Amino acid sequence: MRTRHLRLTLSLALVSVGALVLAGCVAPAVEEEREGTDAAGAATSTASFWDSSTVHAISVDVDEDALAQLLKTYESTADKEWIEVTVTIDGQVYERAGLKLKGNSSLKSVTSDDDPSGIPWVIRLDKFVDDQNHEGITEFVVRGNSSETSLNEAVALDLLDRAGLASEQAAATRFTIGGSTSLRLVVENPGESWNESTLGATALYKAESGGDYSYRGDDAESYTDVFDQEAGEDDLSPLISFLEFINDSDDDTFSAELSEHLDVTEFATYLAFQDLVDNFDDIDGPGNNSYLAYDADTDLMTVVNWDLNLAFGASPGDAGAGGARGDGMAMPDRGDAGAPEGDAGANRPARPDDTGGVAGPEMGGGGGRGGSNILATRFLADEDFHALYESELERLRDLFYGSGAAEEILQTWSDALVAGAGDLVDADVIASDAADLTASFERLAD
Repeated sequence: MRTRHLRLTLSLALVSVGALVLAGCVAPAVEEEREGTDAAGAATSTASFWDSSTVHAISVDVDEDALAQLLKTYESTADKEWIEVTVTIDGQVYERAGLKLKGNSSLKSVTSDDDPSGIPWVIRLDKFVDDQNHEGITEFVVRGNSSETSLNEAVALDLLDRAGLASEQAAATRFTIGGSTSLRLVVENPGESWNESTLGATALYKAESGGDYSYRGDDAESYTDVFDQEAGEDDLSPLISFLEFINDSDDDTFSAELSEHLDVTEFATYLAFQDLVDNFDDIDGPGNNSYLAYDADTDLMTVVNWDLNLAFGASPGDAGAGGARGDGMAMPDRGDAGAPEGDAGANRPARPDDTGGVAGPEMGGGGGRGGSNILATRFLADEDFHALYESELERLRDLFYGSGAAEEILQTWSDALVAGAGDLVDADVIASDAADLTASFERLAD
């Protein structure tokens, strides 16, 4: 299975006073694809829209009545409907694109009176026009912000890529809809086209917020509310087989045969990454945020990350990130999981939402609410798998923080926001969020 090539970190000079004066200007779109290098030094190419050194622009021209009806429908029924819109991306116009609300817990409080430029959306250019795309991109997710800048998620996504795991590319964007403009982080949507360019998986299954990783028998209908297949030919049998193994195998079998069902090294990296970006809303968080990717060539599952808007200690409703959580919780420590003792799950590492201080009603529901995931629990309770996780912790800690990579990534994003979105977010706010993240880097480096 392919993983994203490492993207080139661009070096930027400090923003001048003149750039601050012109902060409301949008940098011109780059027509050519930019080149970078992967981990092996081979040339790679990526759409210029995903250039993190500039702020991009997406404008949605939508019929006011259609937009109002879409929001009223969701408010009354929770149904997310597609509507037809015209989308302009960095000056390129796309007629008959699709627009739909995106998210679960992030939409809990959305009403028809809300400013649409602050709501999470998914834009699909080929919804009503076959093969319509922007630089090869067909779907854009306008993410729900956990801060005015979304610097925490932007940096975390780049670090996920640095870790060698599948990541969604992201862009800081001036997002305009309904006559209002907001600074939003826009990311790739993990669907069919993303799978083709990034994973090459046979099938991609999204864990729903109301579900968990439990085994519910061999009837595919039992999983329709807990997993949604996003890519590949419709077939839940690999998923069901995997869930049966991780739930029903005894401890000795789990330890001896898990590597025949799961890419254990990538999973150890995934768990270490979540702790090193202080993200509690992961595989065993309240939103059950993850994908499972199946590769028929290896017969292995891979756990794929999704949703990092609470990275670096951000909590729902926070104005920023970094340092301590908004609820005062410290980062989760999987290091206390210890060696196995008896039944699986006996040594589950504590998660912050176990205390009841995080997983409130606004966070969504499902099996993740209690902060427990059967795969993570059993994996970390195994002595050898736990040692693999500890090894990845040390590797990534040096890769992210010892090397200065996190600071370089943060500088690139911060400079871009000051230069291209200073009229939307005050420079002092950008500087404050960046300082909070720097403090997080120092804490997580220890």
